[in-house]
Amino acid sequence: MARWEFKLPDIGEGVTEGEIVGWLIKPGDSIKEDDPMVEIMTDKATVTITSPRAGTIMETRGAVGQVVEVHGVLVVFELGSAAPAERSLGTNGHTVKDEPAATAVGDIRETLPGMTQLGRGAPAPLPAAHPGYFNAKPLATPATRRTAREMSVDLRAVPPTGPQGRVTRQDVEVFARAGQELADRPPRAPLAVQEGAEGPAPAPAASAASRAELVPAAPRAREIAPEGELDVRVPFAGVRRKISEKMSRSVHTAAHFTFVEECDVTRLKDLRARLKPQAEAAGVKLSFLPFIVKACVCALKKHPVLNATLDVEANEIVYRKRYDIGIAASTARGLIVPVVGGADRRSLLDTAREIERLAADAKAGRSRAEDLTGSTFTITSLGAQGGLFATPIINFPEVAILGVHQIKQRPVVRDGQIVIGEVMLLSLSFDHRIVDGHVGAAFAYEIIGLLEDPDRLFLEMT
Repeated sequence: MARWEFKLPDIGEGVTEGEIVGWLIKPGDSIKEDDPMVEIMTDKATVTITSPRAGTIMETRGAVGQVVEVHGVLVVFELGSAAPAERSLGTNGHTVKDEPAATAVGDIRETLPGMTQLGRGAPAPLPAAHPGYFNAKPLATPATRRTAREMSVDLRAVPPTGPQGRVTRQDVEVFARAGQELADRPPRAPLAVQEGAEGPAPAPAASAASRAELVPAAPRAREIAPEGELDVRVPFAGVRRKISEKMSRSVHTAAHFTFVEECDVTRLKDLRARLKPQAEAAGVKLSFLPFIVKACVCALKKHPVLNATLDVEANEIVYRKRYDIGIAASTARGLIVPVVGGADRRSLLDTAREIERLAADAKAGRSRAEDLTGSTFTITSLGAQGGLFATPIINFPEVAILGVHQIKQRPVVRDGQIVIGEVMLLSLSFDHRIVDGHVGAAFAYEIIGLLEDPDRLFLEMT
């Protein structure tokens, strides 16, 4: 019998460690090549690591929530007596043949494996078609997990029929159909609470077959639960913890200062209206963001320190020669920053197409790891909920971020006359360690000038 230590592979540009968010195997399991083993969170992407070969699991290293460095041991295999030509692995004296690299399938999840609700007041969900079944760590292939997300199915509630207790795609589809059939039934009165002259009274006991019909009334039942049973605890892990770590690092490292100014985008709004039909004819939705991205690129080229980072250890300012613009987006899974790579080399239409693709992938939870890393400057927009202004936090290790707010009609002065203009407030935060106040202001006014006179934007784009 040969023993083989499987190590966390390099699964992304610049990634040096990952957080274990869910084990899909356990000691004693026999697995085949390409079977999913563990889910790892790197930065803001969750990747499923699959096995490079068949074998029996002897050990799994690391608990859920633990951070493992790249090339750190994750799983110990027993390969069997027929193991081919071997080579030395590490310092433990065990050997094994050269193996293909493990594969990693990236996605972003709203609820990560192992993040079950804890506490007396948080019962496990009862799926409509299969009341009572719940598995906090379901075993399924990446393709099956993708199907479950697309069909809005909680994989933990799907009873498995596949080998080794694996949930198959057919299991997901059957579960979804059964749930839809129940949803299509005529509504019935809630059974969890019955009102009477004496006030709320307990509902009669329900059979397993009718238990699913209690689910719609569950929120009401929790509302009348005794005080102290309403608290729900979930692990502070996965996407939310990564966001916390990055935001905290930025706040406690960069010396933030914020600059706010108005931008009259009346002419930009007219230009977008004229170009929108042509973009739609090309199958592209044209928003204001592509114009803002291009304006930022032009301004960054004139003020290169805004496209830099500070290498504290080397005591150097690193001026980056690429223009990869992050577009911060708040999703149900948390804050993510898809990146428009090579924004300086894209046309306005291509920029709009790429923003649309990134937004669709983020919403569907299928963003690739390479789409979420490498930004040199970030734009954050709250759209219709933009408010008056905000103080955005810099996307570390960048040195500046642009906050875009809602366009509102406001009085503006043109040629000595007060008229109604389409005004948008811009909030820019800078790292004062390397960006002086007048430099930040000049950068802001360069962006504003390009958006207020969009003809200039076309002249200066490369």
